[in-house]
Amino acid sequence: MYDRIVDQNDESEDPNGCGPLLSTGSPDAKPLRQQVFEHVRATGRAARSDVTRALNISAGSATTLTADLICAGLLREVEGLPRESGRGRPPVALEVVPEARYVIGIKLSDETHSAVLSDFAGRPVADTTIPSSPGRKSLDTVLEEVDVLIDRILKGANMTLPEISAVGMGIPGIVDHDTGTVTWSPFLIETDVDMRSAFMARFGVPVYVDNDTNVLSLAELWFGAGRTIADFVVVTIENGVGMGLVLDNRLFRGARGMGLELGHTKVQLDGALCRCGQRGCLEAYLADYALAREAATALDRNPRTPQSPYVMLDALFAQAKSGNEAARTIFRRAGRYLSLGLSNVIQLFDPGLIILSGERMQYDYLYSKEVLSEMQKLTLSDGRTPCKVEVHAWGGMIWARGATALALEAVTAAALGEARG
Repeated sequence: MYDRIVDQNDESEDPNGCGPLLSTGSPDAKPLRQQVFEHVRATGRAARSDVTRALNISAGSATTLTADLICAGLLREVEGLPRESGRGRPPVALEVVPEARYVIGIKLSDETHSAVLSDFAGRPVADTTIPSSPGRKSLDTVLEEVDVLIDRILKGANMTLPEISAVGMGIPGIVDHDTGTVTWSPFLIETDVDMRSAFMARFGVPVYVDNDTNVLSLAELWFGAGRTIADFVVVTIENGVGMGLVLDNRLFRGARGMGLELGHTKVQLDGALCRCGQRGCLEAYLADYALAREAATALDRNPRTPQSPYVMLDALFAQAKSGNEAARTIFRRAGRYLSLGLSNVIQLFDPGLIILSGERMQYDYLYSKEVLSEMQKLTLSDGRTPCKVEVHAWGGMIWARGATALALEAVTAAALGEARG
């Protein structure tokens, strides 16, 4: 079996800060001022001596830099750290001023849209969900639905849009994060959509857009298991198959935002038709629509009768559990293709951990011991420690919280630039 399964309802707030806890070894490391701020935010509270040790800087530098951040209204002094001995005053700690900035994270999907409003310390202030209109949508329709979502979460928090510094948005498909362009999405009618400009024109707030699996990877890096792991992979199985890669505590996106499209790697020439228009893609054997396509045959459903793929899949899973061999075969076949995809990930990146997530993780056939065993057989792992695999069947709101991290990254860099000036 897999190493650990996290229940989808286990989304409790981490009281000990947010963000990566490991320092990066990258030569283009962030400015020292920003490292100090992010260390305090990651630990929740830290004494100046802790900052000195963690960043290997002098006590004088720590004092100067933290004083600058306090003056800028980004950090503040608090009491509450335990004393190292029984005598003396408790050490003064530093923490992020939570009300210094606020951001909203949004996850767009086929069935629902989710949003989380977060303070500068990364703590959720409010969250909300609204239904998504059916089918592929125009940009105008998406922005209308986002308008409803933002209005609802602001009213719930008793806040106004001018109080929001930035919005992070996760959307399925191929996204150029640098330009805010959605090159292609199964969610949108149009292609090459300039989401950043359209959003800014409507709301007047900066938006940072990324592939939805990338924002889930940020959620793991900022709030989950990835906080203490330098290199890991997130693979999602829902209405598509996505992948996020974190190297040296940083999200890797590729040169043009088109990398890591695991769902569109080819596993069979001239194979099953994928919704991208090509054949033989991994997701054409694993995603919701792929399983629903075969479920109609296994359950003897009329293909002309419209039915939600989610209802179809739930019925298929129930049949598999009750002993229907045709239904079991569909899930076993999907599991074998998942083994193939994961073995390729291991061979290419040798990650410290693979995290499986998404709606389909409720189907235990996809993370059976047979799937893991097949994955190991397909890799050159003789004599080496096998790659760890965990199942994190999070609920939908964690994706939106990952989008808050996307916004917080940008807002932090801007705020630290202001502090420096």
